[in-house]
Amino acid sequence: MSATPTAPMTLIGRPGWGSAIIELQLAHYGLPHVLQDSGDLLDSEDARASLRHLNPLAQVPVLLLPDGTVMTESAAITLHLADITQRDDLVPGPTAPERAAFLRWLVFLVANIYPTFTYGDIPTRFVPDETAAEAFEQTLNAYARKLWCQVEGEVKGPCFLGDRFTALDIYLLVMMRWRPGKAWFTENAPLLDAAFTRANDIAQSTPALAQVMQRNFPKG
Repeated sequence: MSATPTAPMTLIGRPGWGSAIIELQLAHYGLPHVLQDSGDLLDSEDARASLRHLNPLAQVPVLLLPDGTVMTESAAITLHLADITQRDDLVPGPTAPERAAFLRWLVFLVANIYPTFTYGDIPTRFVPDETAAEAFEQTLNAYARKLWCQVEGEVKGPCFLGDRFTALDIYLLVMMRWRPGKAWFTENAPLLDAAFTRANDIAQSTPALAQVMQRNFPKG
């Protein structure tokens, strides 16, 4: 039994960015929402300044709940959406055998791999010297590849946790389009590559998700 909210939420984000992870979940659940473009938070100080009153880090996604509550952090939002819909199709419930693995790898993705994009998108924000920043970026990207190889060893296939499609597959569907790039996964992480393909097939065959994918990744 679900308890789907009727008042719309507002998702602040940017096409192709991390907000796509939450947009796909909102579409999956059929939750009413409106989209608000954050602007380019990497290149525009105005965009960052306008978002800081909601998220001092000036990062997306930011989800405004109907009562005005501000939510950030995609893992927290993922768990909250499952709670308010009272559904367990994307987030295994407390007694599900996949629950522990789901929570472990959800936190791993957001706590370990996701920051490599945050720090690597513009390394000079964190390492001002350009020569040092270049070395930092190379080291960071190598570390990210090492982390992905660790995740590769945990894929149960055909989806990440096995037969069951979960929010983890949505994370892969978005994050594997970023560095180190799809070609790297095909060559170095075949299990993740297969899980990505499976998740993409599911998304493209589900009209609500296919629409979100087209908006965020029009080039495929």
